[in-house]
Amino acid sequence: MRRGNAYGHGLLPCAKTFRRAGVPWLATAHPSDALSLRQAGDTGRLLAWLWAPGDPFEEAVAADVDISVSDLHQLSEVVGAARRVGRPARVHLEFDTGMARGGSARGQWGALADAMVRARAAGSVVVAGLWSHLAMAHAPDHPSVAEQCAQFSRALALTAGVGIQGAVRHLAASAANAALPDTRLDAVRTGSALYGLSSSHLRFAPPHCATRGALTFRSRLCGVKQLPAGGAVGYGLTYRSGTRTTLGLVPVGYADGLPWRASNGAEVWAAGRRRPVVGAISMDQLVIDLHGDHPPSGSDVIVFGPGTQGEPTLGEWAQAAGTTPYELICQISPSLPRHHTPPLPAVSR
Repeated sequence: MRRGNAYGHGLLPCAKTFRRAGVPWLATAHPSDALSLRQAGDTGRLLAWLWAPGDPFEEAVAADVDISVSDLHQLSEVVGAARRVGRPARVHLEFDTGMARGGSARGQWGALADAMVRARAAGSVVVAGLWSHLAMAHAPDHPSVAEQCAQFSRALALTAGVGIQGAVRHLAASAANAALPDTRLDAVRTGSALYGLSSSHLRFAPPHCATRGALTFRSRLCGVKQLPAGGAVGYGLTYRSGTRTTLGLVPVGYADGLPWRASNGAEVWAAGRRRPVVGAISMDQLVIDLHGDHPPSGSDVIVFGPGTQGEPTLGEWAQAAGTTPYELICQISPSLPRHHTPPLPAVSR
């Protein structure tokens, strides 16, 4: 199973695109995704950072996948896997500097670093990386940013003090890469920005970089019909037309990842203009108001795209659903066909 599936864009084609562009490192949250890339022939550096007891540590070590470690139990599993495989594991130590999500708790940093030194001396691990994650990088002036950066500096000093040196240091993700240049260090975990997604939907986020969505969600009209004035539409009859109009049926719905909560609030692009979604979004279809127009069945419908021709964007759909673009894009069904095209030229600033 491919979890986030490259923010819904398709894990394997995106990875190939990034490698062709010269990206030396790729990272996935889940080890299953990293192993999928290896099985597909990816030979570059790979990191997986979200591990649970019983995960495929042996397979990852054998496949030369870097493993993130946050506690002594994880390190013990990695050491055991390395011994069974017969080669050292490449390990990144994650420090919790204040986000309280993944990473070693502050009081355990010393013990984990000492254990890592012992495992390295035994030939079980190579310390490949040291890292943490910022909670408020989209708001550079938030006091937590400076505090987390200071804590990460302390973690680096601690590891240097026990002889861990030369590891790749990485702290910045997409937002910090754009807004906090001092956090870029040796590597940057650029994630959502690779797909033209930004943190501009967040309450405190500045417009710190120009992005253009990489994904266009397309469908087609499968029917057009008349609706009399006062006619109602969809389950629950939640929409009623004030005038005589035409309706278009589009064969996508919440089973395809479109949020039901966007019913009567989202728009699509059809027959040269925006058309409102009317009535409740169903499992596999939605209805749009064509304002009396009669485009033929089979006409192209853009549910959302980069907005370059006036179509709704992913951000607008997310706003209509009361969610974030990140959540919506990851909910797009992996069963939908994806057609990958060469990247467009960079956005001019």
